[in-house]
Amino acid sequence: MILNVSGRCDIVAFYTKWFMNAWNRGYVDVRNPFNKRLVSRIYFSDVDLIVFCTKNPRPIIKYLDQIDKPKLFHITLTPYKEDIEVNVIKKTIIEDIKKVSRIVGIDNLYIRYDPIFISERYNIDYHKKAFDKLCTLLDGYVKHFIISFLDDYKNVRFHKDILKYKKLSAKDYEIIGSSFASSAHRINAKVQTCFEEITLEEYGFIKNDCISKELAFKLTGKIYPKWKARKEGKCKCACMVDIGAYNTCKHLCVYCYANYNEKLIDRNIKNHNDKSSLLIGKIESDDIIKIRRK
Repeated sequence: MILNVSGRCDIVAFYTKWFMNAWNRGYVDVRNPFNKRLVSRIYFSDVDLIVFCTKNPRPIIKYLDQIDKPKLFHITLTPYKEDIEVNVIKKTIIEDIKKVSRIVGIDNLYIRYDPIFISERYNIDYHKKAFDKLCTLLDGYVKHFIISFLDDYKNVRFHKDILKYKKLSAKDYEIIGSSFASSAHRINAKVQTCFEEITLEEYGFIKNDCISKELAFKLTGKIYPKWKARKEGKCKCACMVDIGAYNTCKHLCVYCYANYNEKLIDRNIKNHNDKSSLLIGKIESDDIIKIRRK
């Protein structure tokens, strides 16, 4: 089993204490987002690989030596200000990324610069300079970058007056593709898109999955089916089990697919208990708990 920690919420940034309590307990419970009474119980003894997805790895760094499983980090670092995302500690993120690289190895660290959108404030030149600076700061610590473009999620439509995004033109894609590839190649790194129709391969991007079956096999020695949970089953990443919960992330990114109800976010955060086996709430008497083995 590959554990995703997490695509639904930045567990590392905000709930590391809860995760480590679960680790020491030996299992974690995950409530089915589509069937609230159904709970999956996951024993860490069944886990082959943990994928940490975060915008702030600092809280988990001191515990990494305790987690005796193969670890893969996807750390998202975007150039946006507090009008777009909050509670992102960008002043120390570069040094924290370097620490993660030293601990887990440069091959097990991916930097995500996503999603990209353009507006008057965040124009093409802004992104070119931001990504080039990022490459310069992380030279020798990162070999792989992943980018994606803004998707038309419910939350994106709701916040369109804040995002003020413009449609990318063919020229915009050309500039992003050529400049980003050049910046990445300058530090001997690769750059790819994350399941986009426009892959930018003609500008030097590689075509690959974010967590390919080949990478999963390299880290675990096992072959996994493709993940069917994303984009109508077209995503070809190795199948993962997400232990997060929707509407629980304190970053409040206005482009996020996983946060789409601000009132529910506040309620869920207040209903979190570090000692609970569930990220939000607790096991109820009428819950149906099923052990998930894969």
